[in-house]
Amino acid sequence: MKDFSTFEQAIGIKFKNKDVLQQAFTHRSYINENPRSGLSHNERLEFLGDAVLELVVTDYLFKTYPDYAEGDLTAYRSALVNAVVAAEVAQDLNMNEHLLLSKGESKDTGRARQTILANAYESFIGALYLDQGYEVCEKFIKKTLIPKLSAIISGKLWRDPKSHIQEEAQERLGITPSYEVVGQLGPDHDKFFTVGVFFGDKKIAEGKGRSKQEAQQAAAQAALEEKGW
Repeated sequence: MKDFSTFEQAIGIKFKNKDVLQQAFTHRSYINENPRSGLSHNERLEFLGDAVLELVVTDYLFKTYPDYAEGDLTAYRSALVNAVVAAEVAQDLNMNEHLLLSKGESKDTGRARQTILANAYESFIGALYLDQGYEVCEKFIKKTLIPKLSAIISGKLWRDPKSHIQEEAQERLGITPSYEVVGQLGPDHDKFFTVGVFFGDKKIAEGKGRSKQEAQQAAAQAALEEKGW
């Protein structure tokens, strides 16, 4: 059993069930490399945590912005509950230091690690919900994730990357970006896609994700950064 006491002290929460806490930080690659560990990976917890995050953020937006239209609230939620922001929060919480990864994944510090960190944050929310209940989850999310919202709204970052890059490319260059899958790894039930975003025949950037849509958004974000838009 890995020692998470320093992490628990840092977040001010002591888990009753240490096994579910450890599971939240256990990536599938670690299980594949250590089949006799007796541990379970965090993907089911990620599924649960994603739903809890959506509910907490939706409830907060609904109550905080009573005069905003549904479309605006949806855009704000999408800008807040995504892999980029979740990975940033996970970094803020030093979750990277507690991940259980395969040796290969441990060496990767690029966009694949960003996805792993984002998933770990969602998995942790799932574990926290099971161990401590909804109110503790709500308080934790409002403390760690919700503060990112003000910068998203003031910087108009609520526009999703695909929409943003399309607007900029059409306005500046008169072209519409296209997307193409340039690589995929893993079995059918656990695919990991790499997608390229192209301006005409020129590839501008790549993005990775567990779905083609997630990879496209990551590619669009990378293209925005590459272009300085």
